[in-house]
Amino acid sequence: MAITSQIDCVVKAEAIVGESPVWSREQQVLYWVDITGQKIHRFRPETGINDTFDLPQPVTCVALRKGGRLIMTLKKNFAFFDPATQQIQMLSNPEPDQADNRFNDGKCDRQGRFWAGTMNNVNWDAASGSLYRLDPDTKATRMQAETVCSNGLGWSPDNRVMYFVESFRYAIFAYDFDAATGGISNRQLFASVDKKWGGFPDGLTVDADGCIWSVHNAVGRVVRYTPAGSVDRVIQMPVPRPCSCIFGGDNLDVLYVTTARETLHADQLAEYPLSGSLFAVHPGVRGLPESQFAG
Repeated sequence: MAITSQIDCVVKAEAIVGESPVWSREQQVLYWVDITGQKIHRFRPETGINDTFDLPQPVTCVALRKGGRLIMTLKKNFAFFDPATQQIQMLSNPEPDQADNRFNDGKCDRQGRFWAGTMNNVNWDAASGSLYRLDPDTKATRMQAETVCSNGLGWSPDNRVMYFVESFRYAIFAYDFDAATGGISNRQLFASVDKKWGGFPDGLTVDADGCIWSVHNAVGRVVRYTPAGSVDRVIQMPVPRPCSCIFGGDNLDVLYVTTARETLHADQLAEYPLSGSLFAVHPGVRGLPESQFAG
């Protein structure tokens, strides 16, 4: 069922592909990226200021490190980034033999491991991607092969389930998660999106009730699923290409949603001029705090 929620445009922007929002409790800021625009943004709700850091190549996702630093994925590499100095430290490229692949979404688990997946950047529906786990010692391990556009990640409040999106399988999968070892097993379909609707699942987050918030790109929706996989509510966004979401704010009760302009025609941009902006939704529930990379 569609729900009317308060939706505010908090940063009017023209991000080509706005992605990977992550809330820092320590700094009280929201980091987010523009993949194709090669930018990291840092939004401070208290002042409304949105700082921008230009990078020399596409940056596909970011997560937190101690001291206000970040871990990120660039087109092909894991890397560290320090906003204070704007210095980049390149780490490994886990797919040197996959010329058409690039990284996509990623997130840290509560033990401080960084998970990030790849996708085919030429044929988006090719099963050439993989999901990797980067441990605090920066060793990368392939955890799931043959993914079709690796995307959103999240963990249940009890840390026993990991959710993982494959956008062009039009599916969210659930795994049994071993928090102690970082192992995943028992892959099962959690929820699917009917391809005929014209949309696909993109980024996701998990709230304090254990419900999963999935952004449906191309159809302008954010969908909340119960832990059993049934649709609990649907929030219609004012733009057609929302990309990802995360809870932030003092009480983790603001759902920030990033959006894109990519693939929109001139007439669509005229109809939806806020495409590429950052939005804040007030859904009446709270999220879970984001974790830092332990390395």
